[in-house]
Amino acid sequence: MTAGIRVGRRTIEISSADKALFTRPKITKLDLARHYDAVAAAMLPHVRDRPLALQVYPQGIDGHGFFMKEVPKHFPDWIATVTAPKQGGTVTHVLARDAATLVYLAGQNMITAHAWLSRADEPQKPDRLILDFDPSPGIGFAAVRAAAREAGARLRDAGLVTYAMVTGSRGVHVVCPLRRGPSFGEVHAYARSLAEAMVANDPKHLTREWRKTDRGARIYVDVNRINYAQHAVAPYAVRARPRAPVAMPIEWDELSDRSLRPGTWTVSTAADRVAAHGDAWDGMARRARKLPAAG
Repeated sequence: MTAGIRVGRRTIEISSADKALFTRPKITKLDLARHYDAVAAAMLPHVRDRPLALQVYPQGIDGHGFFMKEVPKHFPDWIATVTAPKQGGTVTHVLARDAATLVYLAGQNMITAHAWLSRADEPQKPDRLILDFDPSPGIGFAAVRAAAREAGARLRDAGLVTYAMVTGSRGVHVVCPLRRGPSFGEVHAYARSLAEAMVANDPKHLTREWRKTDRGARIYVDVNRINYAQHAVAPYAVRARPRAPVAMPIEWDELSDRSLRPGTWTVSTAADRVAAHGDAWDGMARRARKLPAAG
């Protein structure tokens, strides 16, 4: 079965549109493409002109998945791209500049889009700071929410503006928009120092141990996405997990909601959330601040 989705001036043909990419419950490739069409207006400001790494599952989430970074030769020429240096060569990434691109990528079995923390015109200069609060198994989400709120308080005390997102997986991202200028190394060092201070203040509940076996029953405070060519799950991206949860930007005060879960919103409900409440990160770029001096 092939189905067409009209997106602006283009009609995107979705082949095998009835193929189940998720089975619990059944969610088809066409359902996935419709999700990205429905959330595109909210999603695009946060991914436009950022190199993307695409998590692709040709046989659905129960099959083998992989990260696609190099743009395949069969992609149409209207898909925007950027070629970035890597060790020993270059890699050409997709840029999602319009809704049609997001829908086309879903038609190529992309379930999750991951975006760089820098933009294509200055890839060595990040304009996002991200702290990822990743709990070990068995940790209640209340502890994750509390850790994210604590990070937000510290970042705001330093003069930054904070945003939050439930990742659709296990944790929470705390995100600050930055004025471009400092290098990845400088931004990473600042975030690492803040994370280490949080861990020193609460070593029973927080950790910076990279190995999962060394973390114990604690929350890993991850700042390692703040590096050149690294990436983080994009807002409104679907996760390759049962029920097709969605990475959802939230209002900061929602971190105090006891009913909040990392997978609260799914493909079936995310577009309704956006339609009813808008984009919680609307205007983020206009609130970018200078990276504070190291403490």
